[in-house]
Amino acid sequence: MSFNLNQATLQFIHSHWNEDPGKLALQAGRYPEVNMTEALNQIAGRQAAAAKLPSWHAVEDIFYPHHLSMEQCSSELTARYKASLVSGNRLVDITGGFGIDCSFLAQRFQEADYVERQELLCELAGHNFPLLGLDHIRIHHADGVDYLKTMEPADCIFLDPARRDRNGGKTVSVSDCEPDAGLLEPVLLAKAPQVLVKLSPMLDISLALKALPHTAAVHIVSLNNECKETLLLLKREVPDNIPIYCVNLSSGKESNFCFTREEEAEAVCTFTAELGHFLYEPNTSLLKAGAYRILAERYGLRKLHPNSHLYTSDEAVNDFPGRIFSITAACSLNKKEQKATLGELKKANLTVRNFPESVAGLRKRIRLSEGGDTYLFATTLADETKKLIICKKHPV
Repeated sequence: MSFNLNQATLQFIHSHWNEDPGKLALQAGRYPEVNMTEALNQIAGRQAAAAKLPSWHAVEDIFYPHHLSMEQCSSELTARYKASLVSGNRLVDITGGFGIDCSFLAQRFQEADYVERQELLCELAGHNFPLLGLDHIRIHHADGVDYLKTMEPADCIFLDPARRDRNGGKTVSVSDCEPDAGLLEPVLLAKAPQVLVKLSPMLDISLALKALPHTAAVHIVSLNNECKETLLLLKREVPDNIPIYCVNLSSGKESNFCFTREEEAEAVCTFTAELGHFLYEPNTSLLKAGAYRILAERYGLRKLHPNSHLYTSDEAVNDFPGRIFSITAACSLNKKEQKATLGELKKANLTVRNFPESVAGLRKRIRLSEGGDTYLFATTLADETKKLIICKKHPV
């Protein structure tokens, strides 16, 4: 791509920011002077940025990469969270990509180096960073691993290894990513006292800690309760018990629960077959981290079953890191009991937890469509009985 787009293309882009790219593509014949492929790419990119990268979207002259890079890049909320974890004089990002993470991390440092082996992405970064007031970031068109081996020491290194194999499949272990942070750990920590590694949300944490033994903290980050990334902060000295931060970000809000695997193993948890007045469903980042028993202990809750990961109480615990529901009724799988309990209910939000039937199968069997303000949980209690729990969202 060249940033020397002709005036007709630039004018078309600015005149059609908010229109459907698919419909615009059908009008290509009417605009022979417009580089329609690039115009539509920029329009689609800016539309995607409106929700994902609002501060970038506000700058009209930002250029965007093609669809896959936009799909894979961090959101502004997750990038800002990463930036809150590190600071210093000099940052080096050895897997620059589109530059979202680098742009926010760099704001915590006096100087920064962006390293990327794709020339197009380097061009984009060189164009966009000054527009964002980030003149202190130097652009390097180079292989990140090669750059790492010869670079001067820095205060922090950031890397976001590629998580897709050569056939396009997603990888979930450290060794399957490129570059392999496990192999690079000694040189990374020789070059910087803190290293932030962004990995797949599907990553097995226990395996990651074995691959990266200098992990000083784990951050599992969800956005609007969808698990997005696992961050490992590496340091030259690590604590005996590694803190795991379970984070859920949403507009204007942040929920953060911290625990260690040792605390989880030692936590005292009561299991119950008796439902209280309230039901609790943890955020996805806690489920991913394995914060099961510790949740019950910290918040004074009873767990419905070792494998159900739902909790109950008689009094509302309003600061619970997840969704809170008021239980209105419950019933077994007996058809007569179901009919008596569900009555004329035609619509509900159905969730299955440790239950021998899928959401689709159960929804079909009890003839419920999706939606409404009723929530139905199908689960197993501590005495192994199967229950349907009918709830309403608890106002917090």
